[in-house]
Amino acid sequence: MAIQARIPFDSIPLLAALKAEDRAAVEPLCRMRGYEKGEVIFREGEPADRIHFVYTGRVKIVKATGAREIILEILGPGEPVGAVAAFERRSFPASAVAIEPTALVSLPEREFFALLETRPAMTRSLLGGLTMRLVMLNKRLADMVGTADARAARLFLTLAERLGTPRDAGVFIPLGLSRQELADLLGTTLETAIRLMSRWQKDELVLTEKTGFFIPAIDRLRDLANHA
Repeated sequence: MAIQARIPFDSIPLLAALKAEDRAAVEPLCRMRGYEKGEVIFREGEPADRIHFVYTGRVKIVKATGAREIILEILGPGEPVGAVAAFERRSFPASAVAIEPTALVSLPEREFFALLETRPAMTRSLLGGLTMRLVMLNKRLADMVGTADARAARLFLTLAERLGTPRDAGVFIPLGLSRQELADLLGTTLETAIRLMSRWQKDELVLTEKTGFFIPAIDRLRDLANHA
């Protein structure tokens, strides 16, 4: 169930840059809703009638390709979900699913755009943030080429950059992913993902832990991403 919420603007970068008067105008449109792990937020092909932002939790963006799915990206607190499709006024090109208990802040597309028409400065501010989202997605698609090892190395480097925290001499990524989710992120089979992660565990390249992944030496991963 969606409820009207006092929005933590400072925790959502795309909205944090808004002036105080723009925040005051946007806030009455905002609703917050919780999702359980595995719950679908929207499906590929549905009209993009709302703009979502992750408040807490994480969301995977999933694209159906024939008999299998590919995870295009994983979004965390502060990041927009489906915003580009809403701005382009087209259907969602992929599905969004909560991968852990998640809360989203949502704005209705029609009312939000009606507000933007009266506030051109706010439009310019938001477009800058959306351009960055497109750059990140294009980078993710570019990373999906090469061997499974190279794709996995680039994936974990991206996750380390976005989510990682220093630990000992390495980096810890506090994100629990199943082997199937890793396979979907890498665009490979479950068997390949299992073999790869088992080998990396043995080689101490990326260690799988209960609550995430630990990279003991990030430079080894960079070398693999550049040369695999």
